[in-house]
Amino acid sequence: MHKEIGAYEAKNKLPEILRRIESGDTFTITNRSKPVADLVPSRSSERLKTETAIANILKARKHKVSDEELNELRKEARK
Repeated sequence: MHKEIGAYEAKNKLPEILRRIESGDTFTITNRSKPVADLVPSRSSERLKTETAIANILKARKHKVSDEELNELRKEARK
């Protein structure tokens, strides 16, 4: 979700804004209603998530998982 936010509000709500950016939101900071800067998620954090996911997949491929274990994992993930 993209949102415009004034500089004063951005300063006062920075921790909340950073949490939202981590989850994928984007912001344009305005000064007197004029766009000044865009805040977007860092590409390096996305790269790190991707590398971690790939490493986990490769590690999981080395271990055989029975159908029963797989079903248990699915049930746990839905809780």
